[in-house]
Amino acid sequence: MTDTTKKAKAPAKTSAKPRKPAAKKEKATQPAKAMMPSREEIEQLARAYWAQRGYQDGYAEQDWLRAEQELLQMAS
Repeated sequence: MTDTTKKAKAPAKTSAKPRKPAAKKEKATQPAKAMMPSREEIEQLARAYWAQRGYQDGYAEQDWLRAEQELLQMAS
């Protein structure tokens, strides 16, 4: 009868230098949070746009979005 048990292989020789651990990848959302302008910054710029229009009502959302977009572009 033949022996069917497997024998363990000897561990391979390692190099003299230890291996460096792989660099961890950072999440893509972290830099976006860091570059996001604060609410106060957006508000200040949106108010400036409102003043440029002579304090005309009805464009608050557009002013806010314009200010947010401009600050995001400046940050990147």
